[in-house]
Amino acid sequence: MSRPEWHLEDLWLSLRDTCPELSIEYLPVVDSTNTELGRRLRRGHAETVLLVAQHQTAGRGRLGRSWVTQEGGALTFSLGMPMHPPTWSGLSLAVGLTLVEALDPDGLLGLGIKWPNDLWHWPKPNSATKLGGILIETLPMPDPLPGRYAIVGVGINLRTPDIETGAIPPRGLDHWGEVPEPGRLLQRLAQPLVQMLIDFERAGPEVWLNRFGTRDLLWGVPVSTSQGFHGVACGVDAQGALLLDTPQGRIKVDSAEISVRPLTMPRI
Repeated sequence: MSRPEWHLEDLWLSLRDTCPELSIEYLPVVDSTNTELGRRLRRGHAETVLLVAQHQTAGRGRLGRSWVTQEGGALTFSLGMPMHPPTWSGLSLAVGLTLVEALDPDGLLGLGIKWPNDLWHWPKPNSATKLGGILIETLPMPDPLPGRYAIVGVGINLRTPDIETGAIPPRGLDHWGEVPEPGRLLQRLAQPLVQMLIDFERAGPEVWLNRFGTRDLLWGVPVSTSQGFHGVACGVDAQGALLLDTPQGRIKVDSAEISVRPLTMPRI
């Protein structure tokens, strides 16, 4: 651990009873914190570690997309942990819900989750903006260790980027006032996230899926999928699959390779 302004020693002390095996590391620059933990795993290192970077040069998102951040403009970190949960289904929703509840506990900011892994600000009647994203990868543990190694990557915009990112414009936490100090924001997010992963490994996703609807921005919204389906989103099932009511009946969207886009504004 280094960089006192990140308060990493304080964070480690606050987490050592919850997760004694956790280490915390800081890198000034890295291509991607997820990629770095994957490289370490291939070298046989499967420790529980929280890796935070001042700047990522090649951040990654879902479906092979890039996650572009400006230096100093985002909080980027990955949490790597050996896990053997009863099911992996619903993990991205549990992570997203944990982060949204930590960032906006009372729902006053209008933050929510766009299934399956984006943190959006979408207050009626304004246009949607993207505050952050999650990239979860599970990789085989080195032989002969059981289970898999979960890498939970998180990116949160501190400042609204002055960059073109596609259909959904970015939003930073500066939209609501003073830019938060990255180290303090990391403390705010890391503690509930570590606890959530420990609880998820023990009990699976049920407790988070049961309250996912409180932050589900797609509920009741017409959407289209990259597979050509059109329907109205109506929540998720017990495994975290998105449910769509279509002219042909209700279907489940559960593939990690499917992209979902809303066609109208949500009713929130």
